[in-house]
Amino acid sequence: MVLLPIIFFIFLIIVFNGLFTVKQQTVAVIERLGKFESIKGPGLHLKIPVLDRIAGRLSLKIQQLDVIVETKTEDNVFVKLKVSVQFMIIQNSTFDAFYKLHNPHDQITSYVFDTVRAEVPKMILDHVFLKKDDIAIAIKRELEEAMLSYGYGIVKALVTDIDPDIAVKNAMNRINAAEREKKAAEFEGEAERIRIVAKARAEAESKRLQGQGIADQRREIARGLEESVGMLHEVGINSQEASSLLVITQHYDTLHSLAEHTNSNLILLPNSPNAAADMLTNMVTSFTAAQMSGEKLVHTPKKHPTKE
Repeated sequence: MVLLPIIFFIFLIIVFNGLFTVKQQTVAVIERLGKFESIKGPGLHLKIPVLDRIAGRLSLKIQQLDVIVETKTEDNVFVKLKVSVQFMIIQNSTFDAFYKLHNPHDQITSYVFDTVRAEVPKMILDHVFLKKDDIAIAIKRELEEAMLSYGYGIVKALVTDIDPDIAVKNAMNRINAAEREKKAAEFEGEAERIRIVAKARAEAESKRLQGQGIADQRREIARGLEESVGMLHEVGINSQEASSLLVITQHYDTLHSLAEHTNSNLILLPNSPNAAADMLTNMVTSFTAAQMSGEKLVHTPKKHPTKE
């Protein structure tokens, strides 16, 4: 009867210290008396108490390590690159991943620093932005070669951020702004040129139409005057009297038109009753003088140079 409690106690020790579970996508490394014994996958397992122990657990999930590297470009610009490395333990290489490499994060970080500082100084700053994928490919290639022997596989290497010095960024923003302002000025100048050309064409067309309208108006006026003179001549009024009558009629029509616009500041001079007759006399005198000058120019003989 005394042995039953002892056996029960030993059984409890085995249950609490010997049974253990491993989560999905995780493995447990079992050591017996300090020596590697086995690797246990997900599920419920039994180990010998006191003799066996769980040396560690390794995740089989894809892990990500973010590394920030500061380096200098070929054109002497300091820049910070954020590199994200995605890695995982290769199947059937758990032993190497656990025992060969003490700290995989430090190892990966060292290789990232070495690769970035070897690639970026070969490029100017603009090429760093343009060829960031080439940098990521170089990092992945170097890490795959180095980490494969340790049981780690590199899934992806990404350059997720490129951060130049603040003074450089401000200068780049000013250059970009100046370039955009230059283009805006060019577009504004072209638009202004188009507006000026369009306005000039519109003014030319307007003046052409105005001239055509004035010519048509004068032609109709002349035709109307001709018809009026003809009608007056038919009733026994000679040309001189008819012209005087037409000038007087137009003179009073002008006065009537001015009287309709009470806010007009126009002053018509001369404005005496005999102003129309004076204007007609002056017009006839001017036309006669012009006609005589034209006839004199026509009948003037040309002088030929004499030959010595």
